[in-house]
Amino acid sequence: METRTVRRDEPGAADGEQVPSLAKASGSMAVATLVSRVTGFGWKVLMAWLVGINVYNDSFTIANTLPNIIFEALLGGVLASVVVPLLVRSQDDPDGGAAYTNRLLTVGMTGLAVGTLIAVAAAPLLTSLYVDDSTGRANGDLVTAFAYLLLPEILFYGLFALLSAILQARHVFGPTAWAPVVNNLVIVATLVAYAVTPGEISLNPVRMGDPKILVLGIGTTLGIVVQSAMLLPALRRIGFRFRWNFGFDSRLREFGGLALWILGYVLVSQVGMVITQRVLTAAAAGGASIYANAWLLFQLPYGVIGVSLLTAILPRMSKAAANNDIDKLVDDLSTGSRLSAVMLVPISAVLTVTGSAIGVALFGTGATDVAQAERLGDALAFSAFGLLPYALVMLQLRVFYAMKDARTPTLIMVVMTVVKIPLMYMCAAVVRPDQVVIAVLLVNSLTFVVGAVLGQMWLWVRLGNLHSKKVVRVIAVSVLAGVVGALAAWGIGRVALPDVRSLVTAWVNLVVQGPVACVIAFGVLVALKVPELKPATSRITRLVRRG
Repeated sequence: METRTVRRDEPGAADGEQVPSLAKASGSMAVATLVSRVTGFGWKVLMAWLVGINVYNDSFTIANTLPNIIFEALLGGVLASVVVPLLVRSQDDPDGGAAYTNRLLTVGMTGLAVGTLIAVAAAPLLTSLYVDDSTGRANGDLVTAFAYLLLPEILFYGLFALLSAILQARHVFGPTAWAPVVNNLVIVATLVAYAVTPGEISLNPVRMGDPKILVLGIGTTLGIVVQSAMLLPALRRIGFRFRWNFGFDSRLREFGGLALWILGYVLVSQVGMVITQRVLTAAAAGGASIYANAWLLFQLPYGVIGVSLLTAILPRMSKAAANNDIDKLVDDLSTGSRLSAVMLVPISAVLTVTGSAIGVALFGTGATDVAQAERLGDALAFSAFGLLPYALVMLQLRVFYAMKDARTPTLIMVVMTVVKIPLMYMCAAVVRPDQVVIAVLLVNSLTFVVGAVLGQMWLWVRLGNLHSKKVVRVIAVSVLAGVVGALAAWGIGRVALPDVRSLVTAWVNLVVQGPVACVIAFGVLVALKVPELKPATSRITRLVRRG
């Protein structure tokens, strides 16, 4: 990875320290994240083709979500939010932070191991919490069977996150971005093995020893194990050696205080997730699978652009906050917000106008019928406007955590959840059952809007001038560009393209409307000479020249 020598007085720089530039770090991660997201999405599509969007897929999807939920409740939110800043600060210790790192790793791994054992034992209880099978549209027994096999992932999710935090604190980003690709390839191999395994999954009764259940559950968990192991060579290269360290460090009190607030954040967010899953499983078969796949598509552009930017910018913001350099912290926030706007708003427009076509083109084959695939695409189209608000919420949270403020994000999440829950129940009450999933994703995006506005107001109170006028101006221009692109693509669809009724017509619409909306939207930004577009276009130009 290309580096630059930074000045001693620059935030985050030691004397002569080599720090990856933000553009280089985020650019190289964007490539890895793109491959990761594409392969991750690929196995989801493969599963829909092989299994269908039905009670089998719903059961696996919900059970595969449980390890993520429990991991986030135990440690995930803490690791993603405050561990990197704390590790960066510990590098000023005489030993470079080695003892502090080992203590955090010891505490984290011990807590994860205990939590994993409890979660596996409580698998039936967790299933009953997230699945409403009173209508007969869900199968709690099958969810529980998958949960027994998938919940051990909690330990390895935690190990991966802990090791990733150590690497990121040292400005090493590549291995953590590429390791999920290997996980996805393992799952693809698992699905192929599932397809050739004889027999069918029995629903009445569900048999834990069913070969297809075992292949799918064990193979998926093996992918997370391999993902964690992929980081070990990189840790050796930076000279890290783990040693169990149960000694006490006074700074662990700081970790504990931040962790409690973040635990509150995760628990509040999971209240919303519980309601979401119960509403979906009670409404119609396939709802949980449609939600999961639409959400994955929604996150794909954010994962490539937003996550790469946040991962690279977090250590910089952490140092700026540690040095009380408010100007630098605000500058990073403003830059991240504006870059997110010019890249994500036009993509939102593309997803809005091509949502139905995307759903049918990608999922409308194999065991999945076209109606279910079109519903998935409609859910994506109706929720696409929330892409930028979601990215802004994630960026704002990192600013709060860089300032070691875990309380404010939790309070913001409380407000978002209070808004979300009654709207979810309203969806269940007034929307046709097969359309509930579309309404649920729409509500999700509305809550991100609420969160983004609240976060910006709160940061303004804390930090003062946030360059808000500049940010709002870039967002407004990006929305204008997106609307122009979307209208052009919609007009072409109305005049010259067939309705989305089959796999062929879906691909025709997608291949025509997608590029039109994208080219026109970004063309408007170029014509208006939006300066924030230059870093992205420069990066693309360099990649083309290399090719």
